Amino acid sequence: LGYKILNLGIGVRFPYPLQRRPGVSSGFFISLCPYMQNETISRTKQLLGDAAIKTLEHCRVAVFGVGGVGGYAVEVLARSGVGQLDLFDNDRVSLSNINRQIIALHSTVGKLKVDVAKERVMDINPECSVFAHAVFYLPDNADNFDLTRYDYVLDCIDTIAAKVELVKRCKSQGIPVISSMGAANKMDPTAFCVTDIFKTKMDPIAKVMRKKLKELGIRKLKVVCSYEQPIKIVCDDGDNPSRHVPASNAFVPAAAGLVMGSEAVKDLIGYNMK
Repeated sequence: LGYKILNLGIGVRFPYPLQRRPGVSSGFFISLCPYMQNETISRTKQLLGDAAIKTLEHCRVAVFGVGGVGGYAVEVLARSGVGQLDLFDNDRVSLSNINRQIIALHSTVGKLKVDVAKERVMDINPECSVFAHAVFYLPDNADNFDLTRYDYVLDCIDTIAAKVELVKRCKSQGIPVISSMGAANKMDPTAFCVTDIFKTKMDPIAKVMRKKLKELGIRKLKVVCSYEQPIKIVCDDGDNPSRHVPASNAFVPAAAGLVMGSEAVKDLIGYNMK
């Protein structure tokens, strides 16, 4: 019947046909047969329908920043079946990332975050085309990025200047964009909502961005924002008490990333317009 036994190395063997994926030179790569691919997305298809799944398969999405928030957003996009992902970040995994970043493990410390994220996405959905860009998006290099190739952009950047520049260019080119506000110094993962930046309260990042966007004539921006008042940190960085590093935990940035990813998926399939 042309079938071979697929041994996944975890004590489970599946009688599925194996295919070599074209264009992959490093090692033997197994491309999922249609049955396996349909099975991995079957529960999502029950909710969204076949047309929505096909739409996601043909979408190309960019995620700028794949840390605490961005990493979980990428997870949603990968598991939802988005066909192409561009990941931008020039940071490397550190020990201090392990408390909150889905890509941060002792085994990944020192590796580029985009490379770790790409490997994870390919393990979730081998049919997804993932482009890892080891670069920070900054106002100084913004001309090097062609945003018109993307169906959607997720801004998970930490620096306000870069966030504003990315939003400005997305808006001027008609690219749908969603931006994350602050997830540090917070304890309530249920306080996040999707709203317009000009309706936000109590978020220091949103406050600064509102002013800058207003100066640029931008009057609307979808954001993921928490209504929780930032709390005062209990102690400074133990290794460097003079260094004021934002405090974080395992659940607040994760919640923001999941909300961001879900909003992107719903926008791409037109669910939010229903």
